Amino acid sequence: MRIALAAARFVNGDIAHNLAQIDRFAAQAREQGAALVCFGEAFLQGFDCLGWTYAQDRSMAVPAAGDAMAQVRRISEKQGVDILLGFLERDGESIYSSCALVQEGAFAQVYRRISRGWREVARTDDHYREGTEPKSFLYRGKRLAIALCGDVWDMPERFALGEDALLWPVYVSYTPAQWQAEAQAEYAVQAAKSCPHTLFINSLCDGDAYGGAAVFRQGRIAETLPMGREGMLLTEL
Repeated sequence: MRIALAAARFVNGDIAHNLAQIDRFAAQAREQGAALVCFGEAFLQGFDCLGWTYAQDRSMAVPAAGDAMAQVRRISEKQGVDILLGFLERDGESIYSSCALVQEGAFAQVYRRISRGWREVARTDDHYREGTEPKSFLYRGKRLAIALCGDVWDMPERFALGEDALLWPVYVSYTPAQWQAEAQAEYAVQAAKSCPHTLFINSLCDGDAYGGAAVFRQGRIAETLPMGREGMLLTEL
């Protein structure tokens, strides 16, 4: 099974732009024979779209069953490619950093980040929440799990679920030089504490994040897409 790791550029707070990016990269993934295209953490709205004032943030977060995610499902169905996507989820009056797997135009999984690093804890109240438990699941004959960014740093043992691969969407702001010189190798070692085979996906955002994607195997960098430009890393699972 071919998987595309999309180092794509988002615009904070611009869901329409980011949906167009999802559509564009899904089309490219299909053309290159991928069954699944993966995007970074909070890609739908942009990682830094929240201001930590609930009355405003509530309107930016979206329900899994709402129109924005329905558009993601329609893109998946139209392009014939499954989509893994980070988004800021509103469930009732609660906001989560979540990740959805859309398979053949329908939700297959929704995972909620269990570590708190996605939000400014001192400025947020009980409306901002984390999930409770990671789990593995069967996808196209492979057992997978999802972690979001700091999950693998704060509690790696909770993601050691015997899965074939860990899908790891992140949002990190290392410069390309920092990533190449040291950080990428540190992430590979850390990922191995959860799963020997980890797929890492970062986004681009002007002035802050520089993208990049990687496949980590046994604590080493097996495949990589350098930071600094949009692109896709194709890998086989």
